[in-house]
Amino acid sequence: MAEAVEKKPVDSLSGVNDKEDRKSDSIGEVVEARDQLQRHLGNRQIQLIAIGGTIGTGLFVSIGGGLATGGPASLLLGYSLHALMVCLINNSLAEMVCYMPVSGSFIRMAGRWVDESLGFLAGWNFFLYEAILIPFEITALNLVLTFWTDKIPVAAICVAVIVLYALINILAVQYYGEAEFWLASGKLILILIVFFFTFITAVGGNPQHDAYGFRYWYSPGAFAEHIHTGALGRFEGFLGALFSASFTVVGPEYIAMVAGEAERPRVYIKNGFKTVYWRFFVFFVLGALAVGVVIPYNDPALNNGSGTADGSPYVIAMQNMGVAVLPHVVNALLLTSIFSAGNAYVYCAMRSLHGLACDGQAPAIFKRTMKNGIPIYAFGVVMIFPFLSFLQASGNTAGAVTTLQSVTQGATMINYICISLTYIFFYRACKAQGVDRSTLPYVGYFQPYGAYITFVYMILIEGILGYVVFVPGHWSVADFFPPYTMAFVSILLYFGWKILKRTKFVKPHEADLIWEKPQIDAYEAAFAEPPTRFRDEIRAILTGKKKQKESDVEEDAS
Repeated sequence: MAEAVEKKPVDSLSGVNDKEDRKSDSIGEVVEARDQLQRHLGNRQIQLIAIGGTIGTGLFVSIGGGLATGGPASLLLGYSLHALMVCLINNSLAEMVCYMPVSGSFIRMAGRWVDESLGFLAGWNFFLYEAILIPFEITALNLVLTFWTDKIPVAAICVAVIVLYALINILAVQYYGEAEFWLASGKLILILIVFFFTFITAVGGNPQHDAYGFRYWYSPGAFAEHIHTGALGRFEGFLGALFSASFTVVGPEYIAMVAGEAERPRVYIKNGFKTVYWRFFVFFVLGALAVGVVIPYNDPALNNGSGTADGSPYVIAMQNMGVAVLPHVVNALLLTSIFSAGNAYVYCAMRSLHGLACDGQAPAIFKRTMKNGIPIYAFGVVMIFPFLSFLQASGNTAGAVTTLQSVTQGATMINYICISLTYIFFYRACKAQGVDRSTLPYVGYFQPYGAYITFVYMILIEGILGYVVFVPGHWSVADFFPPYTMAFVSILLYFGWKILKRTKFVKPHEADLIWEKPQIDAYEAAFAEPPTRFRDEIRAILTGKKKQKESDVEEDAS
């Protein structure tokens, strides 16, 4: 009887076998193809990329501005509400991406299933959102460094970080995945440290042996007044905390953007989406609770007018308590967290521009990749944006952080509006074409109502994001444009493309639900081995053992 031959998984959705058909793996050769991204991201890397995309600068630095504006109770309520809404976004996105894990993800889905103009809007909005966040993270990194010294030249830090981002992202995607795995591990360690710090010091484990508990919820109070006094001021404080959450609570879109380069995407990507729910509770809800416990909202370091706390509120709390050494440890881990976030934004910006080019909504040159699957020309454009971080060289680092945060905050809401609308059209298309959603790799709960709720909610938040400038006595042109810049840009993008291309909304029975499904099905079916489990991969790393594929063993034997 002939021995069973193990199927070899193809390296990309084009059906090309990695060893047989890709003769050269040189990173210097550029290839022209519709989609040459390669599936090299494994389960372990995807899980930590999912965590790394969730935990960003806002959770440790910018959250201090939300506390100062709204107080601990408003911060907890605002973060809980917005985390719930983004969980509903995750619910919609997971169903679509697990069904069709293509490069460009929801950007291309919006163009295929809703309206080509919406895909154009979603893609360019997401690209600009990610690209602008890169200098934001570099600026925040400089801000955190001032904890130790302000004598390091700002320009030198900017150059060093830009070079590191370029090196990591010009290498093959598996090297990016490895870098993010270890950087995201540092984020997990950091959040565990601040949680343990909160609990231990609150029950009296601090140099003063002061069991302060929830003292700051009573004095100065649970709710801070903002702009006005009384009930209106407290409500405006809650809105300030909610706006802080709208910048900080993110994550599902980063899982979606790696779908086109994930091994076993319908298994590993699904696992990543499923962990979002508990991660949001642990990271954001408990994080908002913790920061409101360790420091009062009227601490002078939080109320310096910058809205950024000039560093981490946890570090400020440690200094207030006289805790030694730990502030330096936390600040060091903060640097890795911030660096990791910027690294992820470089990756996502490159892939969104590549996805736009694949659908003809960006110059075709951005489709071109090197042999290792890196979209080289998209990389070149993205690496221009980090140089915006040199704006802080004028001396106003905190001001630069606040401005960049305001611009990107509006783009976040637009991303989620596009995702919600895309799911509504996807749901209608499945119903019209007789697709049984129970057969999909992931089935979202409470649909399509969850998508309608997030669609309305995100439009509302986008509309009131800059309401303060309309309050009598607070008008400022400089304050008006940052929160609404991306809204105006999005309107121009959508209607400009619609007029130019005369696009129409896709009818439910005409939506292309087949698309790349046959190639993805064939790719998934080519695997003979069961998917690897996250805990098994971590155990292998800890024990120093690497799992050797059966196919490699056969090759060595031959």
